[in-house]
Amino acid sequence: MNRMNRFILLSVPFILVLQTSMAQSTQHQRDVTSNFQDALELFHKDQFASSKEAFEKLDIDAAGDGRSVDVAYYIGLNSLRGDFPEGPTALEAFILDYPGHPLSHDAAWELGNYFLAKKDYRKAISNFNLLQNVPLMEDRHPEYLFKTGYSYFQLKNYSQSKYYFERAKRYRGPFLASAYYYSGFSSFKENEFDLAVADLKEAGKSSEYSLKVPYILSAIYYQQDKLDSLIRYAAPLVDKSGLENKAQIHLLLAEAYYSDRNFSQAAFHYQSFLGEKRGQLSRDQKYKAGVANYETAQYEASSNFFKDVALVNDDLGQVSSYFLGHAYIQQKNLPFAANSFSSAYKMDFKPGIKEEALFNYAKVNLEMGKFQEAVSGLDNYLEQYPRGEKVNEAESLLSDALINTSNYLRAISHIQGMQQKSDRIKSAYQKVAFYQAMTYLRDNNYNGTLDLLNKSMRYPMDKGLLYQAQYWKGEVNAIHNKPDAAIQAYERLLAMSPPGNDPSLIKAHYGLGYAYFNEGQYEEAETQFKIYTDKLRNSNEKQQYDDALLRLGDVYYVQKKFDAASATFRRAVNENNQFSDYAYFRGGVVANFQNDNTAAIRQLDQVINNYPNSLYWEDAVFQKAQIHMEDLNYSQGRAVFSRLISSKPNSPFIPFALEGRAVANYSLKEYDKAIEDYKQILNRFPNASNGETALVGLQESLSLQGRSEEFSTYLSEYRSTNPSSSNLQNVEFEAAKSLVFNQSYAQAIKALEGFMRNYPQASQVPEAKFYLGDANLKMQHEDKALALFYELENTTDVNLKNRVFQKIAAIEFERGNFSKSIPYFQFTADNARSIAEEYEAYFGLMISHYETEKYQRAIENADKILELGNITPDAEPNAWLIKGKSLQEINDSSGAAEAFQVLVDNYKTIQGAEGLYELARMKTEAGQYTASNELIFERSQPFSQYDYWYGKQFVQLAKNYLAMDEKFQAKATLESIIENSTDAEVKGEAEKLLATINESGE
Repeated sequence: MNRMNRFILLSVPFILVLQTSMAQSTQHQRDVTSNFQDALELFHKDQFASSKEAFEKLDIDAAGDGRSVDVAYYIGLNSLRGDFPEGPTALEAFILDYPGHPLSHDAAWELGNYFLAKKDYRKAISNFNLLQNVPLMEDRHPEYLFKTGYSYFQLKNYSQSKYYFERAKRYRGPFLASAYYYSGFSSFKENEFDLAVADLKEAGKSSEYSLKVPYILSAIYYQQDKLDSLIRYAAPLVDKSGLENKAQIHLLLAEAYYSDRNFSQAAFHYQSFLGEKRGQLSRDQKYKAGVANYETAQYEASSNFFKDVALVNDDLGQVSSYFLGHAYIQQKNLPFAANSFSSAYKMDFKPGIKEEALFNYAKVNLEMGKFQEAVSGLDNYLEQYPRGEKVNEAESLLSDALINTSNYLRAISHIQGMQQKSDRIKSAYQKVAFYQAMTYLRDNNYNGTLDLLNKSMRYPMDKGLLYQAQYWKGEVNAIHNKPDAAIQAYERLLAMSPPGNDPSLIKAHYGLGYAYFNEGQYEEAETQFKIYTDKLRNSNEKQQYDDALLRLGDVYYVQKKFDAASATFRRAVNENNQFSDYAYFRGGVVANFQNDNTAAIRQLDQVINNYPNSLYWEDAVFQKAQIHMEDLNYSQGRAVFSRLISSKPNSPFIPFALEGRAVANYSLKEYDKAIEDYKQILNRFPNASNGETALVGLQESLSLQGRSEEFSTYLSEYRSTNPSSSNLQNVEFEAAKSLVFNQSYAQAIKALEGFMRNYPQASQVPEAKFYLGDANLKMQHEDKALALFYELENTTDVNLKNRVFQKIAAIEFERGNFSKSIPYFQFTADNARSIAEEYEAYFGLMISHYETEKYQRAIENADKILELGNITPDAEPNAWLIKGKSLQEINDSSGAAEAFQVLVDNYKTIQGAEGLYELARMKTEAGQYTASNELIFERSQPFSQYDYWYGKQFVQLAKNYLAMDEKFQAKATLESIIENSTDAEVKGEAEKLLATINESGE
């Protein structure tokens, strides 16, 4: 077989094999194409994971159709789009594997967009840069330029960003407006404001940026200080619907208008900014907003801005405090104004503001009636600014403040230190010296009162005040038991010849009448009481008319001018005199002396039947019994004596009533009853002054009954308990007792102890024990004194028992043993023989019941004190205070408020100061903060001398401010308390409260 045939033969099987293989390859290609299309379709459906998997399964190499690049590209792209971890890396590898391939350009585009979306702007730029020299589709080129520029923009590489934005601006399309916008923004950031404005205006023409551009343009104008351009541009469109950053545009307009001093527009736009609720004003902007509102008379709004700025102690805070003070003046809120000026003058940043603020602080306090603060402020002003613009006005205001201040000593000292005193200042001195004298009088400072009265009279500018001072010199001497000096002072006033209706002259007649009366100069007393009562008889202001009329009746009586006395007492009754019980009693006594016993008994019965609680009830009953005895009506006399004995077993009249009844029984021949009455006198009252008379009566009665042998026993007992006055025992006792009266307490203790040791059975031993206890008490040996008084608790001597119970009650009270003191106070109240004794007992009961939480009983005793009247300077205010506090404790808020209001209205005392605090605190607890503040502002000044309660009132004021969210006012108030208060407790409370404000960061 030749070679050709062999080839053909060999070729036949090869061709057969090749034909078979080619047929298989074509089928495979068709399968790959189909699978490729399926994978691509999944990609277009965003099923990236499935598409990626499908592409990865394609046998591209076996197909041999050149699609391997496409498959690699889509595998990487699916990884990127499907957020596979290897996505970015796969496409980056693709670019490295196929540099210059068109799909590499697509991969770079995809990666650029991917990193742009991820805000990885550096990688975005790196990928976009791969496309620099690549011819891109027309619609993609401006996008590429914009996105590259935008990436540089985000990296704050504004010069590069502008390079790309400028190129992007050459193409019309969807990125044109954005290119202008960000190009303008980039120029703005590089302070190329003119370029920025031009680009932004172009951007603003598009709907996309028409609502964004106004803010940036406004900010550019503001930064360029082209405030007129800002206003012309932004003002017409600030109310445009949907405008972005509208609040900030309002703020920029506010700042622009403020700089242009167009305060009404500035105030409007500051408020509009806040109304948008998109932010807060800076402290500097709050100050400007405050000024803008102040200049346009919107004082409330201005104060709201200033008070926040004023919380910080710096130059802006000082100026804000000053403006705040004036804003509050315009709102008629003087307390807030005073605090604001106070804060301003305490800072040293701006001397001119400091001076003005100090003057205004003083002036506002003077207008409010806070004279002490006004004096302090004006004093400081004149000291610190002797050549200040307000010196003349300050001096004039100071004189007004001095007259009205309650810190009289400071005012006196201030005036005394003045080299030149005008008539106005002299007049002020006369007044404040007199006022301080009255303060000393209330505090029982005798020497201080007289000294200040004399100082007041040094400058007699006001004659009426001069007469008052002279009158009070008489009163002070009378009060301190210096009758000669009192008479001299009163007569000196009469010698000054004041007008007949002068109040001081009228009162001097009353005082002089008493002074003469107490000295036994009854004719002179009659003259003065007569003048006094004649002047006041038809007056609406009766003063002490009722009392003086009765004293006039008394002086007639002691001079035996019985007709005049009777007519005077009758006149008192007819005029419904408040002491009619006494008038009836004394009228009965006078009628008795006139031998008109029927009339006498009729008048005495008025007391007995109509005044059961009268202090003169016992006197009237005893007098009535005596009259019956005078008229030999023994049965009636006995009955009346018996009524007194049974009704008032602790009365000092008992020994004498027993004697009277014994005489009546004797006269009625009922000798056994007479004997029993005499025995009661001798047994129960061995030291009674009528003991000897009782002994004689007993002897006679026993003799008539044939029982004379019994008399010797009573006689010996009487002799043992009643030695004669010449007896050494009696002399020793009287000497020891006189040591107590002379305040020689140590010697008195030795003498009394010696007496009791030498005469243990003497009748004077109980009284000696009493004086021994009193001497120990004066020496502050309370335990010894109390033990001695308790030993006497069961004495049968009524007068001694009453004094003992008074001492026990007082000691236990002072020790805080209020429960123990109550029964002793009650006994002394039930057996009081004078208004003074009643008051002391009721006062002890009132306080003791309050301290033991028996509030209703405390109220009852407070009312009893109020019925007695103001017999001591603090009797009524103490009663109103305890009544108010007790009513608080039983939840009677209205009753408590009424009691405290009486205190505040009528008593400028320490009790009134506490009452004001309690009243203000009650209003605070009811949530009435403004009412509480007004009460403190309007009523506190008269109580400024009581530093504790005055300080507590203003601490309460600060608490009210905090509750009202007025932190600046609270802070200023507390700082003032800390600076001015002398009370450590008040200062401590203020400091603690101020620390909480400072810690809060306000």
